[in-house]
Amino acid sequence: MSKRTEQVGDEIQRILGEVIQSELKDPRVGFATVIGVVVTPDLQRANVRVSVMGDDSERQATMRALEHAKGYLRRRVGEELTLRTVPELRLHLDTSLDNAMRITELLHNIEEERKVNPPKLDEE
Repeated sequence: MSKRTEQVGDEIQRILGEVIQSELKDPRVGFATVIGVVVTPDLQRANVRVSVMGDDSERQATMRALEHAKGYLRRRVGEELTLRTVPELRLHLDTSLDNAMRITELLHNIEEERKVNPPKLDEE
């Protein structure tokens, strides 16, 4: 990834984060955070990773609402960026935070289990 595409991605992430939090009035949009944006080298597409709090149905509703608002989001990005063409936004639900929380929970459970049943060392 070039410095330019990285900078464009960072700016798109900032813009979308602000717009989603303060401008979108769709009640289906829950607590959504733009986790990252990766822009293709030709600056034609931006893959936007979005983390959404809530259960699966709330997440899907939020992603549908964001997809519905994609034209507006792209227009707002275009208003703030000085690019010849505004990248097409491709929204992706990011579940990495869920995975990290699940791993932490599993490790905690293992630790608790070891306190109750400590491992036996082989005696020779």
